[in-house]
Amino acid sequence: MIKCSRLTLGKLTFQTVETPLGKKNFILIKGKKGYIMCGYLNLKVAQKFGDTAVKVVGVTHVKDVLSAKVHSVTPAARKLGINKNQPLKDVLRIIA
Repeated sequence: MIKCSRLTLGKLTFQTVETPLGKKNFILIKGKKGYIMCGYLNLKVAQKFGDTAVKVVGVTHVKDVLSAKVHSVTPAARKLGINKNQPLKDVLRIIA
């Protein structure tokens, strides 16, 4: 079952998608300036399209992303100041 919802943090709102895919859940959190995605993200493809994309691993649900850290990013995300090991709560403020 695909679960689409909104994540609200203060005045910031994001679209989220969570659904079983293979042995793990596919997770996506989308802001106006970019998105955070689970390990299913192919950063090379995201980079090819110039996306501001952030990869997070080790999460099972959207709520887990809030306590996770950045695994890897595209060059466009780096230009916004997003870096490896950065807390995802900080990233959400940047891509909002």
